Amino acid sequence: MRATTPSRLVLALLAAVALLGGACSDDDEPAVDDSPAPSTSTTAVSSGPTAGLLEKLPADIARAKVLKVGSDVAYAPVEFFKEGTQLVQGIDPDVCAAIVAEFDENFKCEFQNSPFDGLIPALNAKRFDVIMSALSDTEERQKTIDFVDYFNAGTSILVREGNPEGIESLDDLCGKTIGLQKGTTQEELATTQAKKCETDGKGKLTVLTFEKDTDALLQLKNGRTVADMNDFPVAAYNAKTSGGGKDFEVVGEQIDAGPYGIGIRKSDTQLRDALQAALKAAIARGSYDRALQAWNAKGGALTTAAVNGG
Repeated sequence: MRATTPSRLVLALLAAVALLGGACSDDDEPAVDDSPAPSTSTTAVSSGPTAGLLEKLPADIARAKVLKVGSDVAYAPVEFFKEGTQLVQGIDPDVCAAIVAEFDENFKCEFQNSPFDGLIPALNAKRFDVIMSALSDTEERQKTIDFVDYFNAGTSILVREGNPEGIESLDDLCGKTIGLQKGTTQEELATTQAKKCETDGKGKLTVLTFEKDTDALLQLKNGRTVADMNDFPVAAYNAKTSGGGKDFEVVGEQIDAGPYGIGIRKSDTQLRDALQAALKAAIARGSYDRALQAWNAKGGALTTAAVNGG
């Protein structure tokens, strides 16, 4: 959706996901909850807002004390539904909670589930205030929306356990079929690699795209594809949890590290600047780091909140 974390995250994230509820069981397909019902993050953060920040927000959002967040809630551990509930949990909800707590201790993030490839059009149609959905800040996307960057992540290749095809790099995908979520940076990466495979005469790379990453994972599990590509935290989580850790494994090095950003309409400069100030305050306070630590994801932490830094 999405982006790249530094390689040193591998051990920390794999240890962390052992503590999380599994996304899939030995007998079940990867779980997806497509319910459109909004969910409000309830993660505890440091008490005491930063003086003067609430007044920096647009008046309607400041009065409501609710930030409406568009997200494709099927990307554990970045954002996913707590089993049996409509509560959205993960890295993005916890970071969002830390940010809005700088405005007011009663401020909430209300996550609204929406298909990933439709998030930017829905944002510009004003269906919600911002996007937080492991959305990579790229120059191409900056033509349409602005970003406040909050996490660093990158692409990993996920294969079946045991790596039967011996895949270690993008070039090893030539002549094979892979599956991934459409509208993501991984789709762009695969399209570029497919052209390289053809130019190098290494065989056609066939790319199947799906509405949900969980659909791509199911095709990999069933052997229809040889690999999936997704953000490293997500790949590590699925390798650890799916089938009790017996379905998948992560191979090779991470690819194209870059930031996730909060997506904001270009016309909403007041909201953008207020969120940037609040994120900087959360970083300085330490609540941002604590939000990441809850998922052992501090290796992807940023030390400042850049606008359009991707």
